Amino acid sequence: MSTFATGNLNQYIQFVERVYRTAQGNILARLLSLRDEHVLNRNLRSSDIASLVDGNCIAPLDEMITAHLLCVKALNMKDYMEAYEQQSACVAAVVRLLQSQKEENWSLPLMYSTCLDLRLVAQKAEECNPQSNGKILEKAAESLLACFRVCAADNRSSDADTKRLGMLNLVNQLLKIYFRINKLHLCKPLIRAIDSSPFKDEFSLAQQITYRYFVGRKAMFDSDYQVANQYLSYAFENCHRKSTKNKKLILTYLVPVKMLLGYMPTKQLLQKYDLLQFWDLVSVVKNGDLRGIDKVMEEHESFFIRAGIYLIVEKLKIIAYRNLFKKVYLVENTHQIDIASFQAALQIMGQEDVDSEETQCIVANLIYDGKIKGYISYQHKKVVVSKQNAFPPLTSI
Repeated sequence: MSTFATGNLNQYIQFVERVYRTAQGNILARLLSLRDEHVLNRNLRSSDIASLVDGNCIAPLDEMITAHLLCVKALNMKDYMEAYEQQSACVAAVVRLLQSQKEENWSLPLMYSTCLDLRLVAQKAEECNPQSNGKILEKAAESLLACFRVCAADNRSSDADTKRLGMLNLVNQLLKIYFRINKLHLCKPLIRAIDSSPFKDEFSLAQQITYRYFVGRKAMFDSDYQVANQYLSYAFENCHRKSTKNKKLILTYLVPVKMLLGYMPTKQLLQKYDLLQFWDLVSVVKNGDLRGIDKVMEEHESFFIRAGIYLIVEKLKIIAYRNLFKKVYLVENTHQIDIASFQAALQIMGQEDVDSEETQCIVANLIYDGKIKGYISYQHKKVVVSKQNAFPPLTSI
């Protein structure tokens, strides 16, 4: 139920101030949220909001109310840049409020709400101003960082009223922005701040799931697949079973990470979350079918690109090379295999232009990655593999 779906502007201002003076953070957050029903109340869209608010309530609450109502007005007129500017002013006033509250954190819900609104309005402004090229969202991130710095500076290590309990919510908002504008290097100090926080186990489960999802994705792009597996697995296992959409989103990144580590998903799991694009990959990777991988990549190209995993999925070729070369090893039944045998296998699988040097390079990479135990005898143009466990299980590497 809305906190103020009806009533005039003066009543709204008085109500907001009463809630503020009685430190009701959750209600105040709703009264200044762009997602609450009160934004549909036409009575709050006065032609002279600033003069009506000014003098009727204390600072910085007056600035928050003015900026919030002007933002609502701008959104109603579909002026998204103006809405963004007003929401930025609202968050700036929230920063001043947080700085003035030395021994309390009841206003954290207000910070969460206004910062979320700022990100969403900035996204809308970006969509309407494509020439911005991420600059609006980057500027919004600076506003969120101002809140983050206030929270991080609260040094009370064991106090339930510390503002540091609000850090993870802000970090998650910032991670969403940095992923959207492709500035992942800016995530590193935020991740370090959370991982070193004495409150990292006290944040809500929902916030921890979101955090691990983004950190897992960053680890995946950094080719740190063990860490990516750890974080994304936590996010998937702890995500509510009814949140099918979120579980599917997590799996979109967890599945290729698992496959790169040698764990192949079941068809039942992929069917359940409508991710059968990966099932087409599983069989061709297992069989070392390089031509098949190219076909699957082409068929589902738009899905892989849209998810931002095309280059990650392409790395599955290295697993396919390993599986193909293992077949050659089993057929040859010797620990000294001609490079020409591997080259012929590659050519049969559709890589007709591959030469001996390129084949040696592929084998060398597999040996370096620990996927083949052995060495290349360049003099004899042979691959000499270990007599024991020449192709270690991928899951043990």
